Amino acid sequence: MRLNENTMLLGKKVVLVPYTSEHVPRYHEWMKSEELQRLTASEPLTLEQEYSMQCSWREDADKCTFIVLDAEKWQAQAGLTEESCMTGDVNLFLTDLDDPTLGEIEVMIAGLKDGGFMGGFILMLALLSDPFGGVTKLGLTRFEAKIGQGNEPSIRMFQKLHFEQVAVNSIFQEVTFRLTMNESEQQWLLEQTSHMEEKPYREGLAEPSRF
Repeated sequence: MRLNENTMLLGKKVVLVPYTSEHVPRYHEWMKSEELQRLTASEPLTLEQEYSMQCSWREDADKCTFIVLDAEKWQAQAGLTEESCMTGDVNLFLTDLDDPTLGEIEVMIAGLKDGGFMGGFILMLALLSDPFGGVTKLGLTRFEAKIGQGNEPSIRMFQKLHFEQVAVNSIFQEVTFRLTMNESEQQWLLEQTSHMEEKPYREGLAEPSRF
């Protein structure tokens, strides 16, 4: 999505940057994992296919993707590439053409010092919160997440984010959780993400501006 191509979100533990071609090789290595394929319901792709997918996602008007960097590692040593600091990705999909106020979200954590649960929790706060998320920029008022029935850490994480279970699909063995955004939820999210900062990001710079 072009909307976030110049946006970088800075936090104490994570940095969110747009998904660019620089990140594809590391992402491709992650997705060779059978466990990640199972958790994300993904099929293995060739490196060439991953590059094509990255280009498609960048241009697609209904997909917003951020790559997650380990903030401590990224800031600790000047000259480190973003690829060497990658820990996951977080996505927002506009999946319902008949309902432009609904967005589907997902998060993948390939490795953070705090572990997947807390890392994912921080990421979803950043994506959902206003003005960083889809509330103001995309006009979204409801968010959904489809989670495998056996993925207990993700289920607990979304429950902690105030999502409620609304459906179970026994065929695909997944559970759907939903959050309806209102004034109190927006205020809670703002309080949780008050330390985060939005800064400009430009692909092609050897090293984006840091804290």
